Amino acid sequence: METDFNYMNIWPQLLAESENIAAETLAKIVDQREVTDWVNNTKSFLAENAVIFGLRLAGAIAIYYVGRWVTQILLSLVQAALLRAKVDLMIVRFTRNVLNAVLTGMIVIAALGQLGVHMNTMTATIAAAGFAIGLALQGSLSNIASGILLVIFKPFRVGDRVDAGGTSGKVEEIHLFTTILRTPDNAQVVVPNGQVTSGVITNYSAFHQRRIDLVVGCGYADDLLAVKKFLLQLLQEHPKVLADPEPLVAVAELADSSVNFNVRPWVATADYAIVRSELLESIKLGFDKQGFTIPFPSQDLYVQTPPTLTVTAATQKAA
Repeated sequence: METDFNYMNIWPQLLAESENIAAETLAKIVDQREVTDWVNNTKSFLAENAVIFGLRLAGAIAIYYVGRWVTQILLSLVQAALLRAKVDLMIVRFTRNVLNAVLTGMIVIAALGQLGVHMNTMTATIAAAGFAIGLALQGSLSNIASGILLVIFKPFRVGDRVDAGGTSGKVEEIHLFTTILRTPDNAQVVVPNGQVTSGVITNYSAFHQRRIDLVVGCGYADDLLAVKKFLLQLLQEHPKVLADPEPLVAVAELADSSVNFNVRPWVATADYAIVRSELLESIKLGFDKQGFTIPFPSQDLYVQTPPTLTVTAATQKAA
Protein backbone atom coordinates (compact mmCIF):
# COMPACT_ATOMS: atom_id res chain seq x y z
CA MET A 1 0.00 0.00 0.00
CA GLU A 2 2.87 2.35 0.73
CA THR A 3 4.42 1.70 -2.64
CA ASP A 4 1.21 2.58 -4.47
CA PHE A 5 0.92 5.70 -2.44
CA ASN A 6 4.42 6.95 -3.41
CA TYR A 7 3.81 6.26 -7.07
CA MET A 8 0.67 8.23 -7.04
CA ASN A 9 2.54 11.21 -5.50
CA ILE A 10 5.25 11.19 -8.20
CA TRP A 11 2.85 11.09 -11.15
CA PRO A 12 1.58 14.72 -10.83
CA GLN A 13 5.16 15.96 -10.66
CA LEU A 14 6.07 14.12 -13.88
CA LEU A 15 3.00 15.50 -15.55
CA ALA A 16 3.97 19.09 -14.57
CA GLU A 17 7.49 18.69 -15.89
CA SER A 18 6.12 17.33 -19.18
CA GLU A 19 3.91 20.37 -19.51
CA ASN A 20 6.90 22.67 -18.92
CA ILE A 21 8.93 20.89 -21.58
CA ALA A 22 6.04 21.10 -24.02
CA ALA A 23 5.65 24.81 -23.31
CA GLU A 24 9.34 25.52 -23.89
CA THR A 25 9.29 23.51 -27.11
CA LEU A 26 6.23 25.42 -28.31
CA ALA A 27 7.96 28.75 -27.47
CA LYS A 28 10.97 27.76 -29.52
CA ILE A 29 8.77 26.82 -32.41
CA VAL A 30 7.04 30.20 -32.15
CA ASP A 31 10.43 32.02 -32.05
CA GLN A 32 11.57 30.15 -35.11
CA ARG A 33 8.39 31.07 -36.86
CA GLU A 34 8.95 34.75 -35.95
CA VAL A 35 12.48 34.61 -37.33
CA THR A 36 11.26 32.92 -40.44
CA ASP A 37 8.51 35.49 -40.82
CA TRP A 38 11.03 38.35 -40.38
CA VAL A 39 13.32 36.88 -43.03
CA ASN A 40 10.43 36.37 -45.40
CA ASN A 41 9.17 39.90 -44.80
CA THR A 42 12.65 41.32 -45.41
CA LYS A 43 12.97 39.40 -48.65
CA SER A 44 9.58 40.61 -49.73
CA PHE A 45 10.48 44.21 -48.86
CA LEU A 46 13.73 44.01 -50.79
CA ALA A 47 12.03 42.38 -53.75
CA GLU A 48 9.31 45.00 -53.79
CA ASN A 49 11.69 47.98 -53.36
CA ALA A 50 14.63 46.78 -55.46
CA VAL A 51 13.06 48.15 -58.61
CA ILE A 52 12.26 51.46 -56.93
CA PHE A 53 15.78 51.80 -55.55
CA GLY A 54 17.26 50.85 -58.91
CA LEU A 55 15.22 53.51 -60.63
CA ARG A 56 16.28 56.09 -58.03
CA LEU A 57 19.94 55.11 -58.42
CA ALA A 58 19.67 55.33 -62.21
CA GLY A 59 18.00 58.73 -61.85
CA ALA A 60 20.74 59.98 -59.51
CA ILE A 61 23.45 58.87 -61.94
CA ALA A 62 21.60 60.50 -64.83
CA ILE A 63 21.21 63.74 -62.86
CA TYR A 64 24.94 63.80 -62.11
CA TYR A 65 26.20 63.17 -65.63
CA VAL A 66 23.58 65.29 -67.37
CA GLY A 67 24.22 68.04 -64.83
CA ARG A 68 27.97 67.91 -65.50
CA TRP A 69 27.31 68.08 -69.24
CA VAL A 70 25.00 71.08 -68.82
CA THR A 71 27.54 72.67 -66.46
CA GLN A 72 30.30 72.46 -69.06
CA ILE A 73 28.02 74.08 -71.65
CA LEU A 74 27.10 76.90 -69.25
CA LEU A 75 30.73 77.45 -68.31
CA SER A 76 31.72 77.66 -71.97
CA LEU A 77 28.93 80.18 -72.66
CA VAL A 78 29.90 82.32 -69.66
CA GLN A 79 33.57 82.25 -70.65
CA ALA A 80 32.76 83.19 -74.24
CA ALA A 81 30.54 86.06 -73.08
CA LEU A 82 33.21 87.41 -70.75
CA LEU A 83 35.87 87.18 -73.44
CA ARG A 84 33.62 89.03 -75.91
CA ALA A 85 33.17 91.72 -73.26
CA LYS A 86 37.00 91.96 -73.12
CA VAL A 87 37.11 91.01 -69.45
CA ASP A 88 40.60 90.28 -68.15
CA LEU A 89 41.61 86.67 -68.74
CA MET A 90 42.50 86.21 -65.06
CA ILE A 91 38.97 87.18 -64.00
CA VAL A 92 37.48 84.90 -66.67
CA ARG A 93 39.37 81.86 -65.44
CA PHE A 94 38.70 82.63 -61.78
CA THR A 95 34.97 83.06 -62.46
CA ARG A 96 34.89 79.77 -64.36
CA ASN A 97 36.54 77.92 -61.46
CA VAL A 98 34.13 79.37 -58.89
CA LEU A 99 31.04 78.58 -61.00
CA ASN A 100 32.29 75.07 -61.64
CA ALA A 101 32.64 74.41 -57.89
CA VAL A 102 29.20 75.87 -57.06
CA LEU A 103 27.33 74.07 -59.84
CA THR A 104 29.04 70.76 -59.06
CA GLY A 105 27.93 71.04 -55.43
CA MET A 106 24.34 71.70 -56.53
CA ILE A 107 24.42 68.67 -58.83
CA VAL A 108 25.66 66.39 -56.04
CA ILE A 109 22.90 67.62 -53.69
CA ALA A 110 20.27 67.02 -56.38
CA ALA A 111 21.58 63.49 -57.02
CA LEU A 112 21.49 62.64 -53.30
CA GLY A 113 17.95 64.01 -53.08
CA GLN A 114 16.94 61.67 -55.89
CA LEU A 115 18.24 58.76 -53.81
CA GLY A 116 15.89 59.75 -51.01
CA VAL A 117 18.29 61.61 -48.74
CA HIS A 118 16.33 64.25 -46.83
CA MET A 119 17.50 67.74 -47.66
CA ASN A 120 16.89 69.08 -44.15
CA THR A 121 19.14 66.42 -42.67
CA MET A 122 21.71 66.99 -45.40
CA THR A 123 21.63 70.74 -44.89
CA ALA A 124 22.24 70.37 -41.17
CA THR A 125 25.03 67.87 -41.83
CA ILE A 126 26.67 70.12 -44.40
CA ALA A 127 26.43 73.09 -42.03
CA ALA A 128 28.01 71.15 -39.17
CA ALA A 129 30.69 69.72 -41.44
CA GLY A 130 31.34 73.15 -42.93
CA PHE A 131 31.83 74.64 -39.47
CA ALA A 132 34.26 71.87 -38.49
CA ILE A 133 36.11 72.08 -41.78
CA GLY A 134 36.27 75.86 -41.51
CA LEU A 135 38.00 75.60 -38.15
CA ALA A 136 40.41 72.99 -39.47
CA LEU A 137 41.13 74.79 -42.72
CA GLN A 138 41.58 78.39 -41.66
CA GLY A 139 44.66 78.68 -43.86
CA SER A 140 42.73 77.42 -46.88
CA LEU A 141 39.94 79.94 -46.26
CA SER A 142 42.61 82.62 -46.09
CA ASN A 143 43.85 81.44 -49.48
CA ILE A 144 40.33 81.79 -50.90
CA ALA A 145 40.07 85.35 -49.56
CA SER A 146 43.49 86.14 -50.99
CA GLY A 147 42.44 84.74 -54.36
CA ILE A 148 39.41 87.04 -54.38
CA LEU A 149 41.66 90.00 -53.53
CA LEU A 150 44.01 89.10 -56.39
CA VAL A 151 41.10 89.09 -58.80
CA ILE A 152 39.66 92.37 -57.50
CA PHE A 153 42.83 94.45 -57.22
CA LYS A 154 44.75 92.70 -60.04
CA PRO A 155 48.38 93.27 -59.03
CA PHE A 156 49.22 91.06 -62.01
CA ARG A 157 47.49 89.37 -64.91
CA VAL A 158 47.74 86.04 -66.65
CA GLY A 159 50.91 86.08 -68.74
CA ASP A 160 52.80 88.59 -66.54
CA ARG A 161 56.26 87.75 -65.26
CA VAL A 162 56.34 88.31 -61.51
CA ASP A 163 58.22 87.70 -58.30
CA ALA A 164 55.58 86.56 -55.80
CA GLY A 165 55.51 84.21 -52.85
CA GLY A 166 59.25 83.70 -53.06
CA THR A 167 59.02 82.43 -56.65
CA SER A 168 59.76 84.06 -59.99
CA GLY A 169 57.86 83.04 -63.09
CA LYS A 170 55.09 83.67 -65.59
CA VAL A 171 51.51 83.70 -64.28
CA GLU A 172 49.57 80.82 -65.80
CA GLU A 173 46.33 80.78 -63.80
CA ILE A 174 44.72 81.82 -60.51
CA HIS A 175 42.58 79.24 -58.68
CA LEU A 176 40.51 79.49 -55.52
CA PHE A 177 43.41 78.38 -53.34
CA THR A 178 46.56 78.75 -55.42
CA THR A 179 48.32 80.71 -58.14
CA ILE A 180 50.08 78.74 -60.87
CA LEU A 181 53.44 80.08 -62.10
CA ARG A 182 55.72 78.81 -64.85
CA THR A 183 59.43 79.34 -64.23
CA PRO A 184 61.88 80.32 -67.01
CA ASP A 185 63.11 76.70 -67.14
CA ASN A 186 59.51 75.57 -67.82
CA ALA A 187 58.69 74.17 -64.38
CA GLN A 188 55.25 74.62 -62.83
CA VAL A 189 55.16 76.16 -59.34
CA VAL A 190 51.97 76.16 -57.26
CA VAL A 191 51.97 79.04 -54.76
CA PRO A 192 49.22 79.44 -52.10
CA ASN A 193 47.30 82.66 -52.62
CA GLY A 194 47.83 83.67 -49.00
CA GLN A 195 51.58 83.46 -49.47
CA VAL A 196 51.32 85.63 -52.60
CA THR A 197 49.37 88.46 -50.96
CA SER A 198 51.32 88.37 -47.68
CA GLY A 199 54.63 89.29 -49.34
CA VAL A 200 56.02 91.77 -51.83
CA ILE A 201 54.83 91.34 -55.42
CA THR A 202 57.15 92.53 -58.20
CA ASN A 203 55.48 92.67 -61.61
CA TYR A 204 58.05 92.93 -64.38
CA SER A 205 55.33 93.08 -67.04
CA ALA A 206 53.28 95.92 -65.55
CA PHE A 207 54.68 98.46 -68.05
CA HIS A 208 55.54 98.23 -71.73
CA GLN A 209 59.10 99.52 -71.27
CA ARG A 210 61.95 98.57 -68.93
CA ARG A 211 65.33 100.09 -68.24
CA ILE A 212 68.46 97.98 -68.29
CA ASP A 213 70.94 98.98 -65.59
CA LEU A 214 74.56 98.07 -66.32
CA VAL A 215 77.76 99.15 -64.58
CA VAL A 216 80.77 99.11 -66.94
CA GLY A 217 84.28 99.89 -65.73
CA CYS A 218 87.36 100.97 -67.66
CA GLY A 219 90.95 101.43 -66.56
CA TYR A 220 92.33 104.72 -65.31
CA ALA A 221 94.83 104.71 -68.18
CA ASP A 222 92.03 104.57 -70.82
CA ASP A 223 90.71 107.64 -72.62
CA LEU A 224 87.59 108.44 -70.59
CA LEU A 225 85.80 110.39 -73.34
CA ALA A 226 86.60 107.73 -75.93
CA VAL A 227 85.10 105.00 -73.72
CA LYS A 228 81.96 107.08 -73.12
CA LYS A 229 81.59 107.77 -76.84
CA PHE A 230 81.95 104.09 -77.66
CA LEU A 231 79.27 103.08 -75.15
CA LEU A 232 76.81 105.71 -76.42
CA GLN A 233 77.38 104.69 -80.01
CA LEU A 234 76.86 101.05 -79.09
CA LEU A 235 73.47 101.83 -77.53
CA GLN A 236 72.35 104.05 -80.39
CA GLU A 237 73.19 101.43 -83.01
CA HIS A 238 71.40 98.55 -81.29
CA PRO A 239 68.08 98.01 -83.12
CA LYS A 240 66.08 97.14 -79.99
CA VAL A 241 67.26 99.99 -77.79
CA LEU A 242 64.61 102.72 -77.68
CA ALA A 243 65.45 106.28 -78.68
CA ASP A 244 62.78 107.63 -76.32
CA PRO A 245 63.52 107.61 -73.43
CA GLU A 246 67.07 108.47 -74.42
CA PRO A 247 69.78 106.03 -73.27
CA LEU A 248 72.17 107.27 -70.61
CA VAL A 249 75.93 106.79 -70.21
CA ALA A 250 77.45 108.65 -67.27
CA VAL A 251 80.39 108.31 -64.92
CA ALA A 252 79.15 106.67 -61.73
CA GLU A 253 82.24 106.58 -59.53
CA LEU A 254 85.99 106.55 -59.40
CA ALA A 255 86.43 103.14 -57.86
CA ASP A 256 89.55 101.56 -56.41
CA SER A 257 90.55 99.81 -59.62
CA SER A 258 88.39 101.35 -62.34
CA VAL A 259 86.30 104.25 -63.58
CA ASN A 260 82.70 102.99 -63.53
CA PHE A 261 79.98 104.09 -65.98
CA ASN A 262 76.22 103.76 -65.51
CA VAL A 263 74.90 102.37 -68.81
CA ARG A 264 71.09 102.64 -68.87
CA PRO A 265 69.22 101.96 -72.11
CA TRP A 266 65.43 101.55 -72.37
CA VAL A 267 63.90 98.58 -74.19
CA ALA A 268 60.53 96.94 -74.69
CA THR A 269 59.65 94.71 -71.74
CA ALA A 270 59.56 91.61 -73.92
CA ASP A 271 63.12 92.31 -75.17
CA TYR A 272 64.71 92.93 -71.77
CA ALA A 273 66.60 89.65 -71.26
CA ILE A 274 67.91 89.23 -74.82
CA VAL A 275 69.02 92.89 -75.18
CA ARG A 276 70.84 92.80 -71.85
CA SER A 277 72.82 89.72 -72.90
CA GLU A 278 73.60 91.20 -76.33
CA LEU A 279 74.85 94.46 -74.82
CA LEU A 280 77.17 92.70 -72.39
CA GLU A 281 78.64 90.66 -75.22
CA SER A 282 79.05 93.70 -77.50
CA ILE A 283 80.73 95.75 -74.74
CA LYS A 284 83.31 93.03 -74.09
CA LEU A 285 84.09 92.52 -77.77
CA GLY A 286 84.20 96.31 -78.38
CA PHE A 287 86.58 96.91 -75.48
CA ASP A 288 88.90 94.23 -76.85
CA LYS A 289 88.78 95.79 -80.33
CA GLN A 290 89.26 99.38 -79.11
CA GLY A 291 92.05 98.43 -76.74
CA PHE A 292 90.14 99.50 -73.61
CA THR A 293 90.76 97.58 -70.43
CA ILE A 294 88.22 96.04 -68.10
CA PRO A 295 90.13 96.14 -64.82
CA PHE A 296 89.67 93.66 -62.03
CA PRO A 297 90.41 94.34 -58.36
CA SER A 298 94.16 94.52 -57.81
CA GLN A 299 96.69 95.79 -55.29
CA ASP A 300 100.13 97.28 -55.81
CA LEU A 301 102.90 95.93 -53.60
CA TYR A 302 106.00 98.09 -53.11
CA VAL A 303 109.14 96.43 -51.76
CA GLN A 304 111.90 98.63 -50.30
CA THR A 305 115.36 97.31 -49.44
CA PRO A 306 117.23 98.87 -46.49
CA PRO A 307 120.35 100.98 -47.35
CA THR A 308 123.63 99.04 -47.30
CA LEU A 309 126.16 99.85 -44.57
CA THR A 310 129.63 101.10 -45.65
CA VAL A 311 132.44 99.57 -43.63
CA THR A 312 135.43 101.88 -43.47
CA ALA A 313 138.99 100.99 -42.64
CA ALA A 314 138.72 102.86 -39.33
CA THR A 315 135.71 100.80 -38.39
CA GLN A 316 137.53 97.61 -39.27
CA LYS A 317 140.60 98.73 -37.23
CA ALA A 318 138.42 99.57 -34.26
CA ALA A 319 136.80 96.20 -34.49
